[in-house]
Parts: sequence; structure tokens; C-alpha cells
Amino acid sequence: MRAPAKELFRDAAFPASDSSLFSSFSTPLAQFREEITWRRPQEICATPRLFAGSPQEGQVKQGLLGDCWFLCACATLQKSRHLLDQVFPPGQPSWLDQTYRGSFTCRVWQFGRWVEVTVDDRLPCLAGRLCFSRCQREDVFWLPLLEKVYAKVHGSYEQLWAGQVADALVDLTGGLAERWNLKDVAGSSGQQDRPHGVEHKTCRQLLSLKDRCLLSCSVLGPRTGTRELGEFHAFIVSDLRELQDRAGQSILLLRIQNPWGRRCWQGPWRDGGEGWSRVEPAAQVELLSQLQDGEFWVEEDEFLREFDEVTIGFPSTEAGHLQSLHSGKVLCHTQELPGAWVKGQSAGGCRNNSGFPSNPKFWLRVFEPSEVYVGVLQRPRVRAAGHPGRDYQAVGLHLWKVPADGGGQDAPSLLLQEPLLSCVPHSYAQEVSRLCHLPAGAYHIVPSTYLPDTEGAFTVTVETRIDRRSIHSQEMLGQPLREVSFMAVMKA
Repeated sequence: MRAPAKELFRDAAFPASDSSLFSSFSTPLAQFREEITWRRPQEICATPRLFAGSPQEGQVKQGLLGDCWFLCACATLQKSRHLLDQVFPPGQPSWLDQTYRGSFTCRVWQFGRWVEVTVDDRLPCLAGRLCFSRCQREDVFWLPLLEKVYAKVHGSYEQLWAGQVADALVDLTGGLAERWNLKDVAGSSGQQDRPHGVEHKTCRQLLSLKDRCLLSCSVLGPRTGTRELGEFHAFIVSDLRELQDRAGQSILLLRIQNPWGRRCWQGPWRDGGEGWSRVEPAAQVELLSQLQDGEFWVEEDEFLREFDEVTIGFPSTEAGHLQSLHSGKVLCHTQELPGAWVKGQSAGGCRNNSGFPSNPKFWLRVFEPSEVYVGVLQRPRVRAAGHPGRDYQAVGLHLWKVPADGGGQDAPSLLLQEPLLSCVPHSYAQEVSRLCHLPAGAYHIVPSTYLPDTEGAFTVTVETRIDRRSIHSQEMLGQPLREVSFMAVMKA
């Protein structure tokens, strides 16, 4: 007698239906509503597997969904086995195992902790093939399964339409990300007063980071040179190579991967382009042979001209400590402090608003010169119907150095002066952060909303390279429930 077929898991919380695909039918995805079907991997190919045998086979490719930002962040998992194991816990069943029941579990970092999310393996398809993300080898399924997990976290696949690479990096690594505005870089040649971390030799800095960090670049608006790249689109910087031209001059080339999976660049370093006449034929053959689907080479000046922003994920050790992007030192002291902007009390708005001094304030005391990372991570708000994606407000991060003698100044009057740094992102983003080299002294850290009386919850993160326990107190600094004091003792 034949044994009864085992029943495969069906996720009732994220079913194979329109409710998991759509939130508002407000994106171009809605036109495929009647054509999308759901299939398990063994119904898509003969021998499905979770992971690829090589990085090329596991290369990410974008489908009909506008989630290039998420796919760029996914590429960081291929650079680090311990990050991949963190997101995909080892021991997941194979489709050939007796333990296979049609479910997979991933971990996603959500506002300060790892959250396990289980989904069934029914995936959206068109004409029998995956219609959203996939790997270069279509029998590899870690990427579409992780995309489904992320869609479940957000409420639907449509909610993933458009977003920030930095936000996805935080969610997939539990770490931090840094953004560099390339237009500031291109226009800052010869200037001494530039934002920290932004230097004219940006691409040279990327060269030193390429093997240990996820590097992504973005086009934020339409321009003549990037017409074929699209607009509001994110890319992966998959390699950087420095070589000599025939005259002995240095050339820095960047290999860019388009998640669309097709070559789309007609610049001088395309296959057959005039740029290759500047280097030896052997270099041309070697570099062009490395290109996978959707990849192309650009020179440093082209890169700074045609792209708008670079996002860099902080590398992390297997112990879970972040490393500085600039010095490589381990930021092994971490302190996370919760806070909130409350209407009428602590939602003071930006520095142009008279209520700015009422914003929450955090005190930091540094006893010796230190490399300190300060970040503000905001919790997403409930988004109104008809608008896909997470709803974040525009926020800022500001830091003031308190005079050594105190100067008799209270915190509100100090905040009316120019800050040591003020970091405001170009868009509504999950986190705002800055890596600082701070001399010994006391500091005010002030996270702010852009508009006054706009409520929200956040976490202030302070990371340093000095491993000392922190001492923090709940002193009321003049206005109860509106301010908290934090002193990190970092004396070696």
C-alpha cells in the first residue's frame, strides 16, 4: 500500500493570494494581477537547491518587482558566510529530505533584535517561471525565499516597491550603513571643510573597502548620461581595479552590476568601447572576461559624474562587532538607548523651528580621543492606504561639544549655536548616522524630526572601539520625561 502523501505547510498569515502580492494596486505590478500563479520550487524545476555552488551562479537578478534596493543589500550575504548563516540559520531542509515540509525560516533584524520569520515556499510565477527576484541559476532559491520573508515582514510584495539600500542593509545584517553623496564629492575638490568621510578620492577609499564591505551606488534622478540606467535605481559595485594605461598613468575602473541582469551602459569602457585603447590588450581581455550578465565597467570620473550616491555596509566580525570603515578597528563597545518624539513635549522639529531645543538630548562623555559612530534608527509608522513601502519621516542627527568649563550654559542655549556636526539625509530614511573622530570632552547628541509635533519612536546607537562598560543615569535635566543623560566611560 502506498504511504499517504505528506501535507506541505501553507502559511495562513501570508497566503498564496492577492493579499500577499498587493497592498493598494498602486504600482505597475497590478497589471499582472490575473497572470501570477504560485508554485513551489519542485514545481518550477527538477532539482531545486537552496544555495549555489559559486558566486556567479548565486548572482542576484531583479524581476518585475521594483526592489533593486533590497537585492543590492542581499548581495552582502554572499560576501560573508557568518552573515548568511545569521539570516538563513543552518539546517534548513532540502527538497529531497524526508524532513521537508514546505517551509523555511529566516531571521531579519527589526528595531534592535533578530526576528525569526517562517514562510511556505510557494513563490509568485508567470508562465511557470519566477516573476520576482531570482538567482543567475534558476534552480537556486535562497534569494526568492528571502524576498518572500521580507515581503511578509512589510505586509506584501508591493510594499517592497522602492526603498533605501541602507535600510535593507540594516535589516539583513543587524549593522549600520553609511551614505556618501557623490555630488558633494565631485564639487568639493580643493575645499578643506567637507563632511567627515567624504573626500575627493572617494573611489580610492572604495578600493580599500571592496573585499570586506557591501558597496552599492544609486541613480536618484534622470540625466542625459544615465538615461539607459533608469532613474531612482540601485546598483552593486562588484569590483574595483587599478591599472596603468599605455603612458604609465593610473586608471581606476569600477565594475557595476545592474540587478536588472542586462548590460545597459554605452560608455567608453563598454565591450568594444574606445576606453580600452588606452590599456594593453591583455588587460582588456581579462577585465571583459569577468563581466557577468548585467555588469559593465566605468572609469572613476564617469562614476562620480553619472551616479549620485554610494551606500556602504559596515563590515562585522563573527563575534558580531562592527568595524570602522575608515580605520578597520573593531567598534566593540555598543550602547543602544531608546527614545521618542512626543507631540507637545519632545517633537521639536528641525533647527529652523523655535521648538528645536525641546528635542530629546543624550549626553556622551569621551575621556580620550576616540572613533565614535553615532546613529539614529527610527521605527516605521503605519503607512496610509494606497502608498506602498515603509513610512518614515525626515529626521536629523546633531552633535554639540559642551565647553570644557561648562560656560554656565544650559542645554537649550547651547543648541542654538552651530553644531559640531549636523547630518540630514536626502530622503525619508530609516536611519541617520555619522562616524566621528572625537577629542576628549562632553557632547550633546540630539535626534530631531524635520516637522514639529511629528511623533515617532527611535533608538540612538553609540559604537566605539574601546571596550568598557558604560555608566548611564536617568537624570532629569530640567524637563521631566523629555531628556535622558548618557555617559560612556571610555578611559583605557
